[in-house]
Amino acid sequence: MIAHSPPYRDRKVVGKAMARVVVIGDLMTDSVARAFYPLARGSDTPASVLTYGGGSGANVAAWLAMEGVDTIFVGRRGSDITGRTREMELMGYGVDSRLVMDPERATGTCVVMITHKGDRTMLSDPGANARLQPEDLPRDVFGPDGHLHVSGFTLINPDSRRAARMALRMARESGMSISVDGGSHAPLERAGAENFLDWTNGARLLFANTRQAKVLTGREEPEAAAKVLTAWYPNVVIKLGDEGALWASKTRDDLETAPAEPVEPSPGSIGAGDAFIAGFLPSWLAGKHPKDSLIRAQALAARALHQPGARPDLGD
Repeated sequence: MIAHSPPYRDRKVVGKAMARVVVIGDLMTDSVARAFYPLARGSDTPASVLTYGGGSGANVAAWLAMEGVDTIFVGRRGSDITGRTREMELMGYGVDSRLVMDPERATGTCVVMITHKGDRTMLSDPGANARLQPEDLPRDVFGPDGHLHVSGFTLINPDSRRAARMALRMARESGMSISVDGGSHAPLERAGAENFLDWTNGARLLFANTRQAKVLTGREEPEAAAKVLTAWYPNVVIKLGDEGALWASKTRDDLETAPAEPVEPSPGSIGAGDAFIAGFLPSWLAGKHPKDSLIRAQALAARALHQPGARPDLGD
């Protein structure tokens, strides 16, 4: 039995066990290029170039599984060796991988360019991710004993949107709790705030960073943006980077906040936001106080910042 007051009773709790989490999202290969000096336009710049498993949805699934959560990942990969490698990696984390193999499109790729000052720019080719279809969704993963998390990238991409919206509808009809994230601010802005809010109708929890929250609300201040967003989502979590994170609820006027853990990031770290989501969800689904969930999310994000790439380091 949960001892918290009613505002904390709107997540899926199955006895004392955590709900199974189904993640619908993107699977990518990340090629991370970190420049050692200012870019020499039209010439060569010494850099470190490494390849990792990526994709926001797949990253969240990997971190969840490493946290001991019963996790299912639904997505699409190419028929290439890269796709097979990415799928095997997920299985190595303990994820129940439900990937459909696309015979025509390659597995998605993201080129992450990191300047010598640490600024990041991503060039993304969704590849097979963009072909995710409603018929790719396994019906057996939808049920009242589970939670659905949908990657914002799958909703924002027009070619995979029907599948994402179908997943949201099936989850609502089967009684699952639902969370979504904002993806990335630039494609979110292109898709349109009103559209995104409409597509995610019925979600119980939104994850966004400050730039995504501004796109969705037009508000500069995260606190103001969070309160506006509670008109659409009963629970809102906004990631504030070095300043921590906050939680807002439709049923409460006050906000819960938690500071970021002090950490010296690894030069090639790129998965802190996905790790944050995976840190928050298990605690929230278990009925813990939102502040406790924020603290756990910050701890996992700090772990992600300590290592290169976007997935858990199996050597830890």
